Amino acid sequence: MAINLYKPFERLNFSKQNCFISGEKLQHSEEEIHVFPLWLLHEYELHDKPFKLLDESMSTYSHMKLPCASSINKEILEPLEEEIKTAFLSGYDAVQNLPDLKLFQWIGKMLYGILFNEIRIGIMQQKAKGEEFIFSQSLVHKFGNLHLMLQSLTKPMEFEGSNPWTIKVFKIESKQDLFNYRDEINTLTYSFAMKDFGIIACLQDNGTNAIYHKEILAKVQNSALHPAQFEEVCARFFYSNYLFNRLPEYTIMPTDEAIYIEAMPLMGMSSKPLFDAWQNKTYAQVLENFWKPWGILLFEILKDPENPLTHLLDENGLLIPAAKVDLPS
Repeated sequence: MAINLYKPFERLNFSKQNCFISGEKLQHSEEEIHVFPLWLLHEYELHDKPFKLLDESMSTYSHMKLPCASSINKEILEPLEEEIKTAFLSGYDAVQNLPDLKLFQWIGKMLYGILFNEIRIGIMQQKAKGEEFIFSQSLVHKFGNLHLMLQSLTKPMEFEGSNPWTIKVFKIESKQDLFNYRDEINTLTYSFAMKDFGIIACLQDNGTNAIYHKEILAKVQNSALHPAQFEEVCARFFYSNYLFNRLPEYTIMPTDEAIYIEAMPLMGMSSKPLFDAWQNKTYAQVLENFWKPWGILLFEILKDPENPLTHLLDENGLLIPAAKVDLPS
């Protein structure tokens, strides 16, 4: 008999009485996990730090939780978390050696956890108004695929051809231990930095953002970046994934042995480019937000509208060494 998949988006089932990954009925309310792992909350004293939700309401890092069967947490998620924790606390070299699938599962669980909480709030708010919760079908499709792929945690799953995601790890040169987290749920874009490394992930682009930025990646991939340089790379990925105009489709084949997932060609029947046109003014607004820690304003970034300010490349298009980036720490 083919392996069954849990599909919460078909009926918008986001009850805390069901395990988020398997759908099984939970025995008691204490069967839950933190969206942001406890070791990370301890390491950066994040427990009571504010976390802004899409409706502009505030939660805290420690308040964000997911219903999860105790057996799945103990047998699958805790070992994964321990492996990630060991690598992350060790730094760049260890993180660089983690399998892409492990990073996808860890990042995907975190983003899905945020999404789960956002959806529950939305459903409750609409119910209080006596209105039906309306969910964009394109987002249902995208988020449903994310959840499906996350089930690689508990079910044998093979990704045939290219992976459905872009995940890149960067070395960061910083005088202080930094922590930075950012996400854009609608596009499933994510960045994370701590110790001496940073991660950028686009969780459903079939690797196209890495191709889009291949020249930049070739120049920076094996070099240590100043934190502002890493944030500039983040800004480029967040903006390009916003410009990505396809809704990826996947062939999903459950068998007795495994679930096989293969990305369908993105071009499909359209001759339209995969990315909308890059607009320097919009990109500069994104970059200003990423450069807030250094107080770099939009008018400085756009002094030359055709060539927005960069701390990544010099006038010859070569990577500026991290030590030569002259910005406040």
